[in-house]
Amino acid sequence: MENRETDAATGVETTGHDWDGIKELNNPLPRWWLWTFYATIIWSIGYVIAYPAIPLVTDATKGVLGYTSRGEVAAEMAAVEAARSDKVARIAELSINDIAEDKELYQFAVSAGRSAYKVHCSQCHGSGATGAAGYPNLNDDDWLWAGDLEGIAATIRHGVRFAGDDDSRFAEMPAFGRDQLLGKSEIASIAAYVASFSNIEHDPALAGEGEPLYATNCAACHGAKGEGDRDQGAPNLRDPIWLYGGTLDEIIVQIGAPKHGVMPGWGDRLGEPLVKQLAIYVHSLGGGE
Repeated sequence: MENRETDAATGVETTGHDWDGIKELNNPLPRWWLWTFYATIIWSIGYVIAYPAIPLVTDATKGVLGYTSRGEVAAEMAAVEAARSDKVARIAELSINDIAEDKELYQFAVSAGRSAYKVHCSQCHGSGATGAAGYPNLNDDDWLWAGDLEGIAATIRHGVRFAGDDDSRFAEMPAFGRDQLLGKSEIASIAAYVASFSNIEHDPALAGEGEPLYATNCAACHGAKGEGDRDQGAPNLRDPIWLYGGTLDEIIVQIGAPKHGVMPGWGDRLGEPLVKQLAIYVHSLGGGE
C-alpha cells in the first residue's frame, strides 16, 4: 500500500492504515497462534464429517458416527429404566398397602411419585401441593373421597368427573339458583345457615330461616349438620377448608350456580405402577389417613 512506512522507533513496517494519526504496525501473528488456528480448521472439518452439522432444506447431514443428543438421552433413560425395573415390577404386583409396609420400596415409591407429581399434577395442585381456588390442597386431611392409600389411588386412577372413565369419581350439586329450584332469598338463608356451621359472619335470624330449607335440599348429601359424606363426594361444611371460597357471598354463589371441577383419570396414561407411586407420595405429604 502507498501509505506504508517504517516505524522509526521499532523498525517495523506499518500496515498503511491511519486512524486520526494512529498507525498500525504490521507485526506477524505468533507461530503458536497461527498453528492453533490451522488446527481448529482441521478439527472443524473432522467434526462436520463425523457429526450432524450442515443444515439442509428439510433436514441436516447425519454425520458418519450417527450421533444425536436425543439418542444419547434415550440411552441414558433406558439405563435408568433398566436399573429400577425390578422395583417397578414389584410395585406392579404388590398391593399399595403392601408397598407401604416395605421400607425400601416405600422410599422408592415416594421418590418416583414426587417426580411424577411435578410433571403431571403440579400445574393444578401447585408445586407444594397446596392447591388453589378449585384445586384441592393435598397436604391437609380434608378429603372429598377416601384419603387412605387405596382411596387416593382410585381417584388418581379414574379421575373426577372424567368422561373417559366409567369409574370416575362423580358428584354434582344442583344449581339451585340457575335452574330456579330456589329463590334468591331462600339461597341467602341457606347460605347463612351453612355459614353458622363454621362461625362465618352471618345473620342469625336468616340462618334460622335457612335451617328447614337446608334440611330439605342439602342434608341428604352434606349431612344434617353439614358433616359431609365421602361416599357421595359431598364436602364437610363444618371446617374452615373451602374449595371455592368460604365467605358468605361465595357460599351464596356456589349454591346458586355451583362450580364442578374435572380431574383426568391417569390410569391408562401412566400405568398402574406409577399410579401407586403417585398415591403413596400424595399420602406421604401429611394429610393421608
